Amino acid sequence: MSVTTPRGFRAAGVAAGLKASGGADVALVVNDGPDAGVAGVFTTNRVKAAPVRWSQQVVQGGVVRAVVLNSGGANACTGPGGFQDTHATAEHTAAALTSVSPRLILGAGEVAVCSTGLIGERLPMPKLLPGVRSAIKGLSRDGGPAAAEAIMTTDTRPKTTVARGSGWTVGGMAKGSGMLAPGMATMLCVLTTDAVAGPATLDEALRAATRVTFDRVDSDGCMSTNDTVLLLASGASGIEPTPTELAAAVTAACHDLAQQLVADAEGATKQVAIDVVGAADEDDAVEVGRTVARNNLVKTALFGNDPNWGRILAAVGTTAAAFEPDEVDVAVNGVWVCRGGAAAEDRSKVDLTGRDVTIRIDLHAGTSEATIWTNDLSHAYVHENSAYSS
Repeated sequence: MSVTTPRGFRAAGVAAGLKASGGADVALVVNDGPDAGVAGVFTTNRVKAAPVRWSQQVVQGGVVRAVVLNSGGANACTGPGGFQDTHATAEHTAAALTSVSPRLILGAGEVAVCSTGLIGERLPMPKLLPGVRSAIKGLSRDGGPAAAEAIMTTDTRPKTTVARGSGWTVGGMAKGSGMLAPGMATMLCVLTTDAVAGPATLDEALRAATRVTFDRVDSDGCMSTNDTVLLLASGASGIEPTPTELAAAVTAACHDLAQQLVADAEGATKQVAIDVVGAADEDDAVEVGRTVARNNLVKTALFGNDPNWGRILAAVGTTAAAFEPDEVDVAVNGVWVCRGGAAAEDRSKVDLTGRDVTIRIDLHAGTSEATIWTNDLSHAYVHENSAYSS
């Protein structure tokens, strides 16, 4: 269940001293396969971290042999020096890998870089670069779980996944528990596959997958500067699936990871699916779902086990979606507490004592639908984001 489940990949995770806790903080994923195609999607935040800007350039080349990731520092808002640190990390990784695996012979332009942690501080390169060398020494086919642990920040557990095709596989790892709001995808994620697929096919599959998974996660409405999702193909299976088959497997892997992100959201006591149906078009459905997901009054009501449908309806009313206010229906955990924009079933019938919550909103304006995933807003979220700086 990791990035090294597909054939042709090795990974490692080590402690380099970037984290004050002393935990693992440098991860490396290497593609040893006959192919090295890549696709990526990145944050649309105008304030982009240096590793995002670097990796965007690398992905345009269509070939990535290695991804080096660090926690313990975002390398965002660090100026030209921060970008040079990213470049130096890629150069160092390429040279060190080539020295121990001459058959790779890769350059810096084939190394993607990802960082996560506190914004605004330069990375301690005297610690990071030796950490890269340690990770190279530790590379193995069993190194996926260690790599997944090394990219964690406020995550409480590593997040990995596998989706299987017919003779080929997609694997993946992700991190994220705060600053989870869409604008591409909402965290760091590396996906791997041993399928035979070129950059164009990989890009099509990845964008189709992120559109309905990571882009529909809206935990706290805060978009990161470092969001990156990469898909690497080794071709080691020798099997070329159809674009539809590949997209389906990549989507399944992304969906699994997206649900793990929501489940591990900072301070969350509820995992919430907002199903919007009967919309005039998909954009309307997404807008309504996202607006409800970001509404603090709705989120705090859920934390208090209160099925306050009035807050939900009020949030829907702030959108530009097509609907008539006196035709909207709202259900919470299967109980239709609002029909035709007014009170319906007794709200005391709604059981919110469990962790899973489903809000269903029927706009009665068309046939389109979408689901947004979010969580509640708890005391623990406020504490975690006020008492800690990363």
